[in-house]
Amino acid sequence: MVEELSPSRLQSKLEDGADVQVVDTRPPRQYAAGHIPGATNVPYGQLAGRIDEIDWGDEVVMVCQEGVSSVQAGRLLESYEGIDDDATVTSLAGGYDAWEFDLETED
Repeated sequence: MVEELSPSRLQSKLEDGADVQVVDTRPPRQYAAGHIPGATNVPYGQLAGRIDEIDWGDEVVMVCQEGVSSVQAGRLLESYEGIDDDATVTSLAGGYDAWEFDLETED
């Protein structure tokens, strides 16, 4: 089951330099307008087709706009045989809408 991670907890992990892989599943246009620092954009509709090409880390946080489709994306990732059984897959609670910290934008 995909657990939720609060935005403040994710921010703390990022500030502490934890090895957290943030995957933003929103469309590229939304991602370019602003995203969590260090996040990789893999749109939800492309995730299943790109899952083999990504080197998945031990802690993955899926992010969508509101925290709903990221749970589904996390379930898909958890079912993937190429991910380590010890890996932790979570969804950002409230999605990007709940993120109140610094953000990155594409130039």
